[in-house]
Amino acid sequence: MSEPLKTEIESFLENHSDLKAFDLQIPDMNGVFRGKRVNLEKLIKVSGDGLFLPASIFGMDVVGETMEETGLGISSGDSDRYCRIIPGTMMPVPWQSGLGQVMISMEEKDGSPFFGNPREVLNLLLQKAKPHGFQWKAAFELEFFVIESGRTAGEKPKLPAFLSGETSEGQLYSISSLELCRNWLEEISGHCKAMEIPADTSVAELAPGQFEINLNHVPDPMLACEHALLLKQVIKGTLRKYGMNATFMAKPFPSHPGSGMHLHLSLYDKQGKNLLAGEDSAKMSQALAGVLDFMPESMIFCAPHANSYHRFQENSYAPLNANWGKDNRTTALRIPSGNTESTRIEYRLAGADANPYLVMAILIAGVLHGFEEKPDLPPETIGNGYQDPSNSLPQSWESALDCFQRGQKLSSWLGEDLRRDLKVSVATVRRDLEAMEDEGRVRRVHGGAISMESRLEESGFDTKTGLASKEKR
Repeated sequence: MSEPLKTEIESFLENHSDLKAFDLQIPDMNGVFRGKRVNLEKLIKVSGDGLFLPASIFGMDVVGETMEETGLGISSGDSDRYCRIIPGTMMPVPWQSGLGQVMISMEEKDGSPFFGNPREVLNLLLQKAKPHGFQWKAAFELEFFVIESGRTAGEKPKLPAFLSGETSEGQLYSISSLELCRNWLEEISGHCKAMEIPADTSVAELAPGQFEINLNHVPDPMLACEHALLLKQVIKGTLRKYGMNATFMAKPFPSHPGSGMHLHLSLYDKQGKNLLAGEDSAKMSQALAGVLDFMPESMIFCAPHANSYHRFQENSYAPLNANWGKDNRTTALRIPSGNTESTRIEYRLAGADANPYLVMAILIAGVLHGFEEKPDLPPETIGNGYQDPSNSLPQSWESALDCFQRGQKLSSWLGEDLRRDLKVSVATVRRDLEAMEDEGRVRRVHGGAISMESRLEESGFDTKTGLASKEKR
């Protein structure tokens, strides 16, 4: 064990003397934390010796089944990889008495970062960007639905009665909706504070039972991603205490809007000057152009499941076109209102089911691509962005996958590991679609299969009848 890590653990345990066990955890491709729970004696041992976990945790689908197509399961002998504690990630688990947690990283047998870990895609990109001397600031906004707990396999999610009844109308920005949920919202805020997660704002969203929690920006893109993953954990853990749960599925209910994961990114030079600020900022124009140039190839990561594409509908505040605008929520890229110092890009493409590490890597890579290649920037979209289909985005999982596989721009920046990471989602969705086709239950829209509900943990659709006609595109 390194001396700094030893000091960190000793100090943490001294300040949290009530802890009796620790979760050693690593987020998989779907952002699900996997790992082991150990006592304090074992924690000390692991901090020096590390531990081993099967590589197949990065070959699992959203319901925890190993996708053999990834080559990480039985065909490989379900072999282990070495894992080590990530310094600076120890924290208590406030909703579980006596429990702490710490994040771990996984390595290949030669000691290099494990290829299937999305965190490493972002890490490698940040290392690549270091010579530029840029200072990034980033923050996520997460939308989710509160649902009843205790569902059986295949059962549709349901809104708690007190939410579906009390907030059936006028939910958006409703203070009364927040008052109705004050107890658990305040508890989430308190848990975030104990875990040093900078959650600062709660908003009632458009649909009954739908909320958004905003994170404050931090000067570390990796940390911002971990805040997003941990926030999901806090929300679910807190709601369980109240006999409820949360779903971050992109479109759990056919008749309600979907849930997004918006990412805000700003950029500063070594002197602290905001490089994106200014009425005619060349850097802003280049950054926007680069991100938009990558956007069609990015779709498969921002909408990783077949269900993800139900979220993209006209007038849904989920973008259908690769466009940009100032203070315009109908565009894929928005420059929010604010003072010069806070000038930033809001990336609105990703669903709440996307992996934050990959979304962050895609956005930063797009900015760097814009600076280096300087692609043309389309004109600003004024007004309704849904009325300008000139740069339409893929609207099915299959077309998004085809777009990425035919393209080279994104993977040239993020490396071959990005293509290998995609194996998990590709294997998962293809198997789901094949199963649905075998049962004769896939509805096809514009030539693309869009349903995999029977396989998703948090299905909200009647797969026998498909979507209501008003939901179709």
